[in-house]
Amino acid sequence: QVQLVESGGSSVQAGGSLRLSCAASGYTFVNKCVAWFRQAPGKEREGVAATYNGGIWYDDSVKGRFTGSQDYAKNLMFLQMDSLKPEDTGMYVCAAGSGWCGATWRKPTQYDYWGQGTQVTVSS
Repeated sequence: QVQLVESGGSSVQAGGSLRLSCAASGYTFVNKCVAWFRQAPGKEREGVAATYNGGIWYDDSVKGRFTGSQDYAKNLMFLQMDSLKPEDTGMYVCAAGSGWCGATWRKPTQYDYWGQGTQVTVSS
């Protein structure tokens, strides 16, 4: 059974940093698309970043501020978030797919497994 567990969310002031983690069990990241999504109250879920075998895609809103990485040996995925803005506030969820994603990485239907999420709140 696949489980994804996120951690690292917190409340920070604008300009601050956070590092989110996603731990996977029953699943391996190799040859699989894995991603971070976020959802703010009253807004649709949006893709933040995705990775496939070391290649990474970012949403334009986070480019240059967020950095995704993975520890394949430990089945961990990370999202380093710097220069946080109030508009980054939301529930951050990791998602795992079954293969390649590429240009379709933003589509939630691309992913088979989802974590419960970790809350990030950025105050001005």
